Amino acid sequence: MAQPKITIVFYSTYGTNHAMAQEVQKAATAAGAEVRLRRVPETAPKEVVEGQDAWKEQLEKMSDIPEVSHDDMTWADGYFFLTPTRYGNATSQMRAFIDTLGPLWMEGKLADKTVTAATSANTVHGGHETTLWSLHVTFMHWGCILVAPGYTDQSIFDAGGNPYGFSKAAGELSDTDKAALAHQATRLVQKTEKLIA
Repeated sequence: MAQPKITIVFYSTYGTNHAMAQEVQKAATAAGAEVRLRRVPETAPKEVVEGQDAWKEQLEKMSDIPEVSHDDMTWADGYFFLTPTRYGNATSQMRAFIDTLGPLWMEGKLADKTVTAATSANTVHGGHETTLWSLHVTFMHWGCILVAPGYTDQSIFDAGGNPYGFSKAAGELSDTDKAALAHQATRLVQKTEKLIA
């Protein structure tokens, strides 16, 4: 059976989604996928980033991770997107990257690939579901095949019960969080493997 190729595309301001993406990378690799971990370029003005120590330090922590490219998108059989919420939507940085994908979309190079997503916000009700839904709408425009976690494992219930994708209040990841992320990543790999067989 062919080895699924998964590109993990994430944006992280203060570290939560970076940590989530690393857990996804571990789980997807353990499930048998070839994985590319890629970060979305920072688009905020340099003076804004450098004006907040935590933001600046997080950007430095991720400096060894390559920025996502169009090649990473065409290479993959499936995608795992992770982004914080911004006013109930994905961050402007994530949206800016997505907006560059028009040529790939027009050529059908994003179609028929699996995709799933996860998010975080400062509060429990800070836009988790709407952020995931907005990404899902984009993925449907691409012609991707959504692989939502649904209620397919106890870990989903334990982590708060979001069937659209893992979500959490920003901060350190608990073992419960990690288990839910691992289930979602493994599910993505398994469904991708069936699709490309």
